[in-house]
Amino acid sequence: KARQTVSEKMMVLAGTLPQGITPVLAPQSSVMGEILFVGMQADSTSMMQLRTLADWVVKPAILATGGVSQVTIIGGDYKQYQVLADPLKMNAYGVSMERLAEACRQAADNSAGGVVRDYGNEYAIRGMARTAATLVGPGPGGRPVTIGDVARVTIGSAQKMGYASHCARPCVILSISKQPNVNTLRVTENIERNLEDIRKSLPPDVTIDSRIFRQADFIEASVGNVGRALVEGALFVIVTLFLFLGSFRTTVISVVAIPLSLLGTLVALHLMGMNINTMTLGGMCIAIGSLVDDAIIDVENVYKRLRQNRALPPESRRPALDVIFEASKEIRASILNATFIIMVAFVPLFFLSGMEGRMLKPLGITYIVSLFMSLVVAMTVTPLMCRLVLSGDRYLDRNVSENRLSRGLAQGYRRMLARALGHRRAVLGVTAALLVVAVVLFARMGRSFLPEFNEGSLTISAVTRPGVSLDVSNELGNAMERELLKIPEVSSTSRRTGRGELDEHSQATNSAEIDVNFSLGGRSKDEFMADVRATLASIPGIAATVGQPLGHRIDHMLSGTRANIAIKLFGTDLSRMQAIGRHQGGRRPHRRPG
Repeated sequence: KARQTVSEKMMVLAGTLPQGITPVLAPQSSVMGEILFVGMQADSTSMMQLRTLADWVVKPAILATGGVSQVTIIGGDYKQYQVLADPLKMNAYGVSMERLAEACRQAADNSAGGVVRDYGNEYAIRGMARTAATLVGPGPGGRPVTIGDVARVTIGSAQKMGYASHCARPCVILSISKQPNVNTLRVTENIERNLEDIRKSLPPDVTIDSRIFRQADFIEASVGNVGRALVEGALFVIVTLFLFLGSFRTTVISVVAIPLSLLGTLVALHLMGMNINTMTLGGMCIAIGSLVDDAIIDVENVYKRLRQNRALPPESRRPALDVIFEASKEIRASILNATFIIMVAFVPLFFLSGMEGRMLKPLGITYIVSLFMSLVVAMTVTPLMCRLVLSGDRYLDRNVSENRLSRGLAQGYRRMLARALGHRRAVLGVTAALLVVAVVLFARMGRSFLPEFNEGSLTISAVTRPGVSLDVSNELGNAMERELLKIPEVSSTSRRTGRGELDEHSQATNSAEIDVNFSLGGRSKDEFMADVRATLASIPGIAATVGQPLGHRIDHMLSGTRANIAIKLFGTDLSRMQAIGRHQGGRRPHRRPG
């Protein structure tokens, strides 16, 4: 809707803009949409040929992949036809710079000339553009003058706006962004499949590296970790249930609530148009311990009532179905109230806006849906399984009394409760003191919206003084890469200095971003990070911040910087804003009226 509104406004403004200025809406993606960096290097192929392959072979193939919104290229030599005018020849032929420029603008145009019919044949006529042979106009004596007569036409490299390198060697890097609401893993797989086909048509010495930055790696690792935590949590719940219930059958009945609730949750998420990701799996992990609560309460009460009924004289015993129905109905209100109270505690998540709401709402939805599904299972499947599994006379005869662990815990609880009630003041005093300590510790603890990720790679942002040339920034970038590659844990580095020719990000020539892939060995991550920061501090003339790829992009979206406090100045006088930004001391900067 926002893009449609902007497009309509641009159509209205198009007629008021100067000639030759056409506003274009950028592709529908964000900095978080950068899913893959692809590096191209060669041994004998020139950087101009490598850039041409990236522009006309690799980029179109990637853009043809479904779900890709933009491919931005940085590095290499951008091929350009250059017309080097000769002032003496121009003066001799009477050609002005305006006429030469106009001829150059038309030099790449092909034109249609109709058809010629001759002897029963028809021939299509077209004008083919030829740079050097393009007509400029009539010269002295009416002789036609071409571009080649007054200038030298050559192939050269366009003025660089950015450099790229991989492991301190020049390369071409393609930044690939995806469209919104597209599965990152599927798009990445399709892109890599296309890259495998492209490799067959490239020169033998050209190599393609798609592991510079691959957002799918972090997604796969995080989903795998959460999935493993889900399985481990379920196993822990099963073991705990068996120890405390003391019965294999009651444990099975309670545990059945976990897969049934999760399956119901998956069906509900699919109907709501959601998919499996880190946040939805995280919601399931948080709920895994609560999924069996309703079933445990129900099956434990049913099991107790069945044993009590079995302990009665034969003439006083009630039918097992009646006992199960009454036992389930007895705790139904408690199960409903407890479950709904927990659901209500997660409702505030749905009132969060912005980045927080987008990230945490799937977690809250998954948690609430999982609890609701567990409630449905506890009210339907659990009583039915109790009727089928626990109502047998032989089974109840073998399990009339509680298990030893439950009896021991109950006896220990009675002794502790009696002792606590006998020393009420001491217990309340210690509890109040612990509460005060907890409040003080909570007030002094750090707070952050997201925990520190462990992505297995780093993103280093380095800047030099404003006004430093691109070549000097490139030399400093190479120095940083060489020093970083000396660290044992670092496997590869990839750097982008400046910006690509068609890049929407306004990156200055004095800034660079380095993606560092590493694998920890004998040292801890803290020791490795300290070594990285010390290495960067040893390089003069730069100011560097060390982050991680996704965290770096989240910071860009939220504030544009990794700093905890960022102050942005906006205005029309750049010099005055710079003076205000550099203001030192306790004096307030002078403000103009209004």
